[in-house]
Amino acid sequence: MKIQTTQPFDQDYETLPEEIKERADKQFTLLLENPRHPSLRLKKIKGIKDIWEGRITRDYRFTFQIDGDTYILRRIGKHDQTLRNP
Repeated sequence: MKIQTTQPFDQDYETLPEEIKERADKQFTLLLENPRHPSLRLKKIKGIKDIWEGRITRDYRFTFQIDGDTYILRRIGKHDQTLRNP
């Protein structure tokens, strides 16, 4: 598997605090190495086809789609804000 980002994700990522960027990068490594790792808490977003969410911290989430062998990272940010517009 590999990771690809979208423009909205890149824009969201740039606004994150450095500590959250570091935590996010660790989670993305886990996503590639072991997508079943419990700290990721991956789950499909209810009511939205083919979009998943993953956990960075208690307050931060990222959303993504799977296209073949690629995780397409869509959004990243505070939990409620990110899931409002995945």
